[in-house]
Amino acid sequence: MRITGGIAKGQQLKVPKNDLVRPTTDRVREAIFSILASLTSHWSRGLDLFAGTGALGIEALSRDAEWVDFVDQQPKSCAIIKQNLHKVGFSQKAHVYCCSVAKALTFLDSKYDIVFMDPPYSDPSTNNIIM
Repeated sequence: MRITGGIAKGQQLKVPKNDLVRPTTDRVREAIFSILASLTSHWSRGLDLFAGTGALGIEALSRDAEWVDFVDQQPKSCAIIKQNLHKVGFSQKAHVYCCSVAKALTFLDSKYDIVFMDPPYSDPSTNNIIM
């Protein structure tokens, strides 16, 4: 898995070797950011919920987002997000919260220009968070 655009384009990201994380593919991320680019030229703050590898938020940072908060409840995923941020040089432009999305939403008080949410298919709590 690699970053598809921006200053970190081509950088490989680490992916956990388990079935808990289903990373968004390069092709899908490229399509998402192509659509976003046609809607706005800039966003400053992003939020990556159910972040997994952090690929969506890191892609945003690569494409000039100023700050991204990452949320994932799996400690292995949080460690991989931190490793990926360090690898591409974005550690100082992000914070990783290792807790449930429901809990994070009780204390995250920033305003975000973009929110990414790519939850596991089998997570029943997702419906409550969306509504």
